[in-house]
Amino acid sequence: MSTATGTLTGQCLCGTVTITTTQWSAQVSACHCRLCRVWSGGVQFGFDAPCEAVTVTGTVRTFRSSSFAERAFCQTCGTSLWLRDDNGPYEFVPGFFDGASELPLVREVYADRAFACATLVGDHPRVSRAEYEATQPHVEDQT
Repeated sequence: MSTATGTLTGQCLCGTVTITTTQWSAQVSACHCRLCRVWSGGVQFGFDAPCEAVTVTGTVRTFRSSSFAERAFCQTCGTSLWLRDDNGPYEFVPGFFDGASELPLVREVYADRAFACATLVGDHPRVSRAEYEATQPHVEDQT
């Protein structure tokens, strides 16, 4: 995994929540599982940042979206902020950070569940539902 350092800062739509990280993965993954499709409206993009490198200010609401993870959003405007597995790094949505626009897509998970309108181009690994669920925590019976 390629790691970037410096300062990456973003704000939600209303400006209530600001997130700054000083270290992050310099690559993006895409997920087409049911939970990510519902949360994002189609495909969920994310990049990781270690907890110790992250500062969050403002009022954030979290929702326990599975037995092993939470999702966070701005309480005021509803902007999606992160997905985080228990004791794992933050997985931020790159659209929150202007400085994340150049991060490359390096893999898709649940690629066989992608909506027709969310077909992603490029030469990156496409992991099927069965392949992903063979080694990773997941929510049972996703359609």
